[in-house]
Amino acid sequence: MKKILVTYGGVSALLTIILMFVNFILVDKGVVNFDNGTVVGYAGMIVALSMVFFGIKSFRDNHQNGRVSFWKGVQVGMLITLISSLAYATTWEIYYRNAPGVQEEFLKKYTEASLNKMKKNGATQDEIDKASKRMAEMNEMYKNAFIRYGMTLMEILPVGIVIVLISAGILRKKGVLPA
Repeated sequence: MKKILVTYGGVSALLTIILMFVNFILVDKGVVNFDNGTVVGYAGMIVALSMVFFGIKSFRDNHQNGRVSFWKGVQVGMLITLISSLAYATTWEIYYRNAPGVQEEFLKKYTEASLNKMKKNGATQDEIDKASKRMAEMNEMYKNAFIRYGMTLMEILPVGIVIVLISAGILRKKGVLPA
């Protein structure tokens, strides 16, 4: 099973890192912004985490005589997801700490875009003020590396869990399973 985890977890992690950097480049060029960036980012996660499906399938076909229980598929898929998720959060942390201007500008731009979107959608000034206060509190929390890392993990892990459950459900095969 180690080979499957290293192979598919590694490919998923590599795809995650590459697609994250593509996203950074598209943001720098103005192609991606806070309005469409979420869609682009999550699409990249789905592409990278597609390796979960292929990892479970490879485990089933090559190590389980063509059969795998739902829960064993979940186990394999979650380990692949964890590898990819750790790569995602670590890449963001390295980029956030080292890319020029990111620490100073990211949260400022994100807050500004969020509040402008609220204004555009007709929010009252009271709603905007409350959101601004909440965002200021979040921005303060985001300065803590452990909290930031955890928040970044929480972007990708739920996507991975959904993909794991779907993949394990699709790929499970009943029958006599090896011990």
